[in-house]
Amino acid sequence: MTLSTQFYTMLSMIGMGALFGATLDTYNRFLNRSERKRWLVFLNDIMFWVLQALSIFYILFVVNFGEIRFYIFIALLCGFAGYQALIKQLYLAFLERVILFFISLYNFSVKMVKKLVYSPIKWIIVLLITMVLSVGKGLLSVIIFLLKVIWKVLQWAIKLVTAPIWWILKGIWNLLPKNLTKRVEKLYNKVAGIFKAYIKKVYRVVEKFKKKPKDKE
Repeated sequence: MTLSTQFYTMLSMIGMGALFGATLDTYNRFLNRSERKRWLVFLNDIMFWVLQALSIFYILFVVNFGEIRFYIFIALLCGFAGYQALIKQLYLAFLERVILFFISLYNFSVKMVKKLVYSPIKWIIVLLITMVLSVGKGLLSVIIFLLKVIWKVLQWAIKLVTAPIWWILKGIWNLLPKNLTKRVEKLYNKVAGIFKAYIKKVYRVVEKFKKKPKDKE
């Protein structure tokens, strides 16, 4: 390994140590360990450390084809310590600002979508529903009016048709002998009386049936 390769390796590992510190703080900031389940935190930790190891090895492979030396670990520790001492507070403040910026951007985007997309669509739908209901009410009123007119016309037509028939039957009835009409009237009254008596019996049976459950209670 040449001196230039060793120098680039040292610089890259110092940079990776500082980057590891930044990614560790970012990971802890978004993980919220106290609010997560232990098994989920455990899986996330394993994935984080594996990704960090792979990224460090990839950079090492690019710089010196993956040759591992003792000073590589020292360079990583130096980069991590330098980050902790010099950059950590600045990075955390910057990270919080970035998070607040994206939260504000998200809230702004949601408000804009609601005002420019959701609200117009909502009002258009409400307007269409109102128009459909208004048209439906109007059509229903027209239909009811037409039905009333048709019913009155039918009543008038029925009266117009049945009136002559009733006059003819009444005239025929008046022309019949009185003995025959009296017999028919008696028969009619008798049948009507039987029918009324039958209805009264049915009504009494129904009333008794209704009173039985109350008496048992």
